[in-house]
Amino acid sequence: MAANSCGVEFRMKISARGVNYHLQVWNEHSTETIVLLHGFTGSVSTWNKVVSTLPTSLKVIAIDLIGHGKTDAPQDSKRYSMEEQIQDLKDIFEQLALSSFTLVGYSMGGRVALSYVCTNPKSVKTLILESASPGLKTETERIARRNADEALAEKIESNGIESFVNSWENISLFESQKRLPTSIQLEIRDERLSQRELGLANSLRGMGTGAQKSYWDDLQRLSIPVYLVTGELDQKFNLIAQEMKTLLQIANHYHVNGVGHAIHVENPEQFATIIKDIIYSTN
Repeated sequence: MAANSCGVEFRMKISARGVNYHLQVWNEHSTETIVLLHGFTGSVSTWNKVVSTLPTSLKVIAIDLIGHGKTDAPQDSKRYSMEEQIQDLKDIFEQLALSSFTLVGYSMGGRVALSYVCTNPKSVKTLILESASPGLKTETERIARRNADEALAEKIESNGIESFVNSWENISLFESQKRLPTSIQLEIRDERLSQRELGLANSLRGMGTGAQKSYWDDLQRLSIPVYLVTGELDQKFNLIAQEMKTLLQIANHYHVNGVGHAIHVENPEQFATIIKDIIYSTN
């Protein structure tokens, strides 16, 4: 195994069905590939510390999802639907000639990753879900969440990114991040502030938890290994992961001590170790 190092990296643009996507790639010529999908308000930069401790024998591709980072933010919220995002990723993976890879998704990116695998079951060999869910089970729950997401989307558009971030960084889901050094908290805040009102608002409308279909019934049909990673302090997603594990054919649950929702941010070294353990134990 190569020594831990982020290796050579570069950024690139790929047009997928009329939308320009921004990607960051490390170790381009390595054969073992992992693809990383960030969460809501995130971007490719959220993975930098994790990738810095991964071996150079891994090719790593991080993608700015639609409306986030440096990827386009279309005007039409329908272009942000989960179905559209899945088709865009399929196009990107085909252009990159990815035939066998590990897909990693955090929170919103985890919902995208799971949705992609449920729709394209033969294109991913291993799935790693960090603090993710298959969606909401009932239409009643989805309607309530859509209404809440629409209200938040309107508030983002009316009040701007800074007002939204001031509120968002103080929700209970991210309480454990206040334990992080000030410099890291500022990095997280800067990443959130770099987003665009249109992109975040339309992401909520098109790809929010209430907007997507439920994939709970699809879990038992997945035949690839699925690894669920949750933080000790994130009770909600621990319970979701435990229920998901009972439904999946091949599943393992990593329970990381001392962290909350964003394990890769709060303990990037541990998250990188989990990725290495999974990849090198399945090869």
